Amino acid sequence: MPKPFQVGEVSVQRVIDMEGPEFAPHALLPDATPEALEPYLEWLIPRFIDPTSGQLILAIQTYVVRTRHHTILIDTCVGEDKERHFQPDWNMRSGTRYLADLAAAGVRPEEVDFVMCSHLHPDHVGWNTRLVDGRWVPTFPNAKYVFAREEWEFWEPKFRRDPKKFGDGAGLDSVLPIVEAGRAVMVEGDHRIDDHVHLEPTPGHTPGHVAIRIAGSGGGSGGDERAVMTGDLIHSVLQCRHPEWCSVACFDKDRARATRRRILEESAEEGTLMMTAHFPSPSIGHAVREGEGFRFAYREGEG
Repeated sequence: MPKPFQVGEVSVQRVIDMEGPEFAPHALLPDATPEALEPYLEWLIPRFIDPTSGQLILAIQTYVVRTRHHTILIDTCVGEDKERHFQPDWNMRSGTRYLADLAAAGVRPEEVDFVMCSHLHPDHVGWNTRLVDGRWVPTFPNAKYVFAREEWEFWEPKFRRDPKKFGDGAGLDSVLPIVEAGRAVMVEGDHRIDDHVHLEPTPGHTPGHVAIRIAGSGGGSGGDERAVMTGDLIHSVLQCRHPEWCSVACFDKDRARATRRRILEESAEEGTLMMTAHFPSPSIGHAVREGEGFRFAYREGEG
């Protein structure tokens, strides 16, 4: 179980839904051909690429953020009992440890104040709901589920027109039930939750993709004072070396490239801690300039 870490006075803890080999590099990042990866294999294997399958090692996880005022979950992973056809190991999962691990982190579902989704892809919304007596109900019954308005307005007509095609069913079982239960709050991309946590528009991967900023405000128990949960503006350490490499799922690749480079430059120049969605554990660290790109310096022993 990952241990908590500090962003100033704000406590953050990762709760992992899945971690392991997931996609062939070129299947997720089309530019990551065997020839392009050859110079990097010495350090990519075994931490970032599984030597047996050749697949990227990725995490799918929630960040639990505790401020003076609120308990906040950022992204809710894959979930259980969900029909998923595009990624077989996401399909109809059961018996996972996710809720037990949340409890071990000191979080009961009814105590969560906000659930924040960086975007509405299925591996970021899955635990929004759970199946109870044949119905999808909010997993966190007292939480406000914060969706960026632009993201919702892009996906909502698609979810309603063909819910099993768009988002691989995530709209039908993990988004629309939240709206219908009256738990969704549609906000602008620069919405502020409290003194410590706010959204920032980071479009490209999806039209309304947001990063989540944490400002520690100082005076706390140490750690970095500023952090950004990156969502899917970056998937892999390979995109530090090559910010121009986009995932196959990026909606607007030019905007995704610009957003990614901006966040990497900020981390390198200003020391902002990057809390990545999918980098292998411990998933957090800083970008460091290296040549035309960057390398990712893990904050080892943390998170």
